[in-house]
Amino acid sequence: MRKPIDTIRKWRKKHPDMPTLKLARIIYSKNKLGFASVESVRTMLRYIEGKTGKAHRKSVENSEFLKSEERPKNPYNLPESYQDERKPFRLPMACNNILLISDLHIPYHDINAITIALDYGKQQKVNTIFINGDLIDNAQISRFERDLSKRSVKQEFEATKQFLVALRKTFPAAEIYWLKGNHCIRWEKFLAQKVREIWDDPYFHLEQRLALHEQRVKILDDTVLVKAGKLSITHGHHIFKGIFTPVSPARGAYMRAKQSLIVGHLHRASHHPEVDLDGNIVSCWSQGCLCELRPNYSPLVSNSQHGFAHIIVENNGNYTVKNYQIIKGKIH
Repeated sequence: MRKPIDTIRKWRKKHPDMPTLKLARIIYSKNKLGFASVESVRTMLRYIEGKTGKAHRKSVENSEFLKSEERPKNPYNLPESYQDERKPFRLPMACNNILLISDLHIPYHDINAITIALDYGKQQKVNTIFINGDLIDNAQISRFERDLSKRSVKQEFEATKQFLVALRKTFPAAEIYWLKGNHCIRWEKFLAQKVREIWDDPYFHLEQRLALHEQRVKILDDTVLVKAGKLSITHGHHIFKGIFTPVSPARGAYMRAKQSLIVGHLHRASHHPEVDLDGNIVSCWSQGCLCELRPNYSPLVSNSQHGFAHIIVENNGNYTVKNYQIIKGKIH
C-alpha cells in the first residue's frame, strides 16, 4: 500500500508549479481515506518543500521538491497569509509587432470582419497575435437565456479549434497568446459548479479540449495583467464591473486603471488621453469586436462595432497604438 508521503510526492511531481493549498485540496479530494484533512495534506506538502522550519528542512535537503526561494519575514509570528501575488505577464521584447483582436465569441463570429483583421496582420507582417478575451462564447452553459437551436457545446469547441488551426496556418511563425475573457471562463465555472468530480482533470480544460499545444497557443488566466512594453492589456471584465458601463469605455478604463491601457469586452472602439502635471500622456483605448453586432439578446439596437488594434512596441517600452474600426467592410 502506498504511503501517504509517497502520494504527496507523486502529486507534487505531477504538478510542480501548482500553489500548495490548491494542490492540497485536489489531493485530499482524491484520497480522503488516506488523509485526515486538507490541512494535513498541505502540511506534508510544505514538509517535502522544506517549509516547516529549519529543523525539518535539514531532513529534506536532498529532496527534489525543496523550495529555495526566500520566504517573507514574519517577526511577529502572524498567521500564514493566503493572499495571491499579482504579477503582470510581460510579453517578450521580440513580440513587438502585435495584432490585437478580441471578442470573437465563436461560433457567433463575423467571418468578414475577422478576414479583414487577419489580412491587415499579414500585410503588416505582425510577429504576434494577441487574442484579448472571449475567443469562445460558451453560450450553452451561460446562466443567461439560451437559444437551444444554436450550436452545442461540442460544436462551439470544434469551431474554435478550427479557427485556431486556420490562425496558425495563416501566421506559421508568429507568437500566439490567448488571454481568457469572461465568456472563456464560463467553461471553468461550469465544471466547478456542475461536475466537481472532473473540474481538476486537465483533460477537460480548454488547453486540452482545444489542443492548444498543437497550434502553439499560449493561454493566460483572465486575472493576469499583460504588459506590452509600457502598455497594459486586459480583456476588461475586471475593469467594468457590475452596472458600471461607461458611455466612453476608454474613459471608463482610465477612471479605474489610471494608466495606459487597452481593453475589449464592451465591443466599442474609443480613445481617451489624459495629461498629468509633468506633461506625461496617459492613454486608454477600447477596441471593437469581431463577432455578430446584433445578437439574440439585442436584435434591434446595439452599440457594438467591429474593430481590432495594431500595437508597435519599441525597445525602450514606448509604443504606438492604431485602434481601427471596420465599417461596411472597410478599415477606418
